Amino acid sequence: MARLKNPLRGPPPKEVPLPAAPLVRVIAQVRFPAVLSVEQPGFIAPFQEALRDDFPVLRREQSKVLVAPQVQLASSPAWRFMDVEGTTRISLAQEFLALETVAYTSRAAFLGKLGAATTALCECIRPRVMDRLGIRYIDRVTGKELAKLPQLVRPDVLGVGSGDLAGNVVHSVSESVFEAPEESARLLARWGHLPANGTVDPTALEPIGERSWVLDLDMFRQESRPLDAETLLKDAQAYAQRMYSFFRWAVTDEFLTAFGGEP
Repeated sequence: MARLKNPLRGPPPKEVPLPAAPLVRVIAQVRFPAVLSVEQPGFIAPFQEALRDDFPVLRREQSKVLVAPQVQLASSPAWRFMDVEGTTRISLAQEFLALETVAYTSRAAFLGKLGAATTALCECIRPRVMDRLGIRYIDRVTGKELAKLPQLVRPDVLGVGSGDLAGNVVHSVSESVFEAPEESARLLARWGHLPANGTVDPTALEPIGERSWVLDLDMFRQESRPLDAETLLKDAQAYAQRMYSFFRWAVTDEFLTAFGGEP
């Protein structure tokens, strides 16, 4: 299969399903000016009813977020609407709505849930302005596939993991921000080696007891504009497609085959 020369140009390649994909978490988040009434159970009740068939479990928890410039965790109350399995959830707080899953099946299925969540947001919570939209995909390679990494990813993202120092690498993570062709959008890409119990973001990537290699893609637009569910979903789909282009640029056909795909 011909390789992409520049994943930030042109249409995305055809999606190749990976039955054993190392995709550990997918997150979509929309941020908006504070709606203080979200704190009140009576106010969010219609939002719950709109989603309760697919997300019947409701918990009230503290949301953990990273606060810059210092790396520290801050908490804010959030409503968690979860499916029965506990693998997919919608979080609603005064200033954001997020959809996240650790059981991603397809882009269409994820965007379908995002569409339902943002429609309920616009109809029941009614924020009029969106400050930020972001979509994030996190892949994590471990075990026997980690030993074959030089055959699975291109040298541009392999770094010192392929050189003379490969056997001595403990922690090596690269971070780049790219201009995306989608209007005012940016793509934050992080990749690299993590030690056992290491992470690049404790809010999204749980530490595990073995070495790993991660590819963490986060595409976003940080700009205040009217919040419309249809436009938001269209942008989210474009972001997901662009990140898939970057993913396919970063990995080889051997990567697709190793995780059950047919290139």
